[in-house]
Amino acid sequence: MTADPFLADCRARLAFDLLANTWNAVVVWALRDGPCRPAGLRRRIGGISSKVLTETLRRLQADGLVERRAAEPGRSGVEYELTDLGRTLLEPIGAFGVWAFEHGDEVAAAREAAEREEGAR
Repeated sequence: MTADPFLADCRARLAFDLLANTWNAVVVWALRDGPCRPAGLRRRIGGISSKVLTETLRRLQADGLVERRAAEPGRSGVEYELTDLGRTLLEPIGAFGVWAFEHGDEVAAAREAAEREEGAR
């Protein structure tokens, strides 16, 4: 049996890995409107610690999706911005978000039913 080229392709796995980490897509989406400092990102996102945000930004930077640079002249610190490559993720992340909005209740209901069933055993 020949492997499905889509499933066997390391590039496809790489893309799935990018989306498998919850914070990757959230941070990319939070940067969609332009450069932002870490404190601003934490306010936009909510529920993310400084440590996790820093780890996520470093991972996205290493993947070439986010650029780190000194803040505007006269301001201290750094800010982050999507690279051209990072901007290419906005459409698929947006589409996935639409799917989640349309079907999230169904997934949540299925999970709850499975948990009830598991608890009844």
